[in-house]
Amino acid sequence: MLGDRAGEDDLIKLDGKRLYLRPETRRGTRVLAYHKPAGEICSRSDPAGRPTVFDRLPRLKEGRWIAVGRLDINTSGLLLLTTDGDLANRLMHPSSQVEREYAVRVLGEVTREILDNLRHGVMLEDGLASFQSVRAAGGEGANQWFHVILKEGRNREVRRLWESQGLRVSRLIRVRFGDCRLRRGLKAGDWDEFERDAVDALRAAVGLSPEIQPRPVKETRWPRRTVRKRGRRKR
Repeated sequence: MLGDRAGEDDLIKLDGKRLYLRPETRRGTRVLAYHKPAGEICSRSDPAGRPTVFDRLPRLKEGRWIAVGRLDINTSGLLLLTTDGDLANRLMHPSSQVEREYAVRVLGEVTREILDNLRHGVMLEDGLASFQSVRAAGGEGANQWFHVILKEGRNREVRRLWESQGLRVSRLIRVRFGDCRLRRGLKAGDWDEFERDAVDALRAAVGLSPEIQPRPVKETRWPRRTVRKRGRRKR
C-alpha cells in the first residue's frame, strides 16, 4: 500500500524479484578547534571582501560548518566550529554556562579598585556584566596581561568591560572554551579536529546524548593534533 513503511528485515519484491534495502548511514558530528587570526571575520561572506574564518576550513560533501559564537575581527584565538546546529546552539545559549577564557593585554594603569569593579559588576548599555575571575599574567610598563573568564558571549563584552574603566585593550586572545583549550603550537589559520570521544564529551556537557560509535574508544582527548596541511584561502 502507498505510504507503508519497510525495514531491513522485510521481504520486498518488484515484478517477482526481491529488492534489498541499504541500511541508512549517518555521518557523525564533526567539531573543529580553529585558531582564528586577527583580521578574519566570522561571517560566511563579506561585501567588503575581508577574509572569513570559513575560507580555510575543510570542504564538506554535505551540511555546513557552523561557528560556535563569534570573535570580532581584531580578536584571535580559539573558535569552535561544528556540523551540528543543535550542538552549536546549546554551546552558545547562556543557560549552558560554558566558560570562555581570554588572555587580554591592557594599556593603562590597572588598580585594585578597577579589578574589584570588574569582578563585582559594571553596568554596560545592555545590562550588568562582570568577569567570573580576573588574574594578572605579567607584562611591563603600561602594557599588562590578564586572564579573564566569563560565562556568556555578548558582543565585544571583554573589551567593553575594560573600556568602562578607562582602559584600552591592545590585544585579545581566546584561549579556552569550556574544557577545550587552544593547543600550544597550533598556528593561526590551522585547526585541530575532535576525535569521536571528544565530540561525545562535548555533547554530554550540554545535555545531548552520545552518537553511535563504530568502535569502542579507550580515552578522551581534547582534541587530536592537526594532521592536515595548513588551510589555503580561497581566491
